[in-house]
Amino acid sequence: MITVQCFAHLREQLGQDQITVEKEKLTVKELLKELTDQYAIQTDSLMVAVNEEYAEPEDSVTKGDRVALIPPVSGG
Repeated sequence: MITVQCFAHLREQLGQDQITVEKEKLTVKELLKELTDQYAIQTDSLMVAVNEEYAEPEDSVTKGDRVALIPPVSGG
């Protein structure tokens, strides 16, 4: 199981701040596709951190990892 933390508008859209993905191993790109398919969220502008380290699309996510989906920050 992979734990995914959701922040800002994602938390509001999903109605929860944490979701789980029942997979053993995925790439970040595969994980984002899984989340898009399962929860209909837009992932193209998100930053992804795996175990508190920013991750690239080809990086692996494995069972027990904690993933954070970080939406873009706006302000003025």
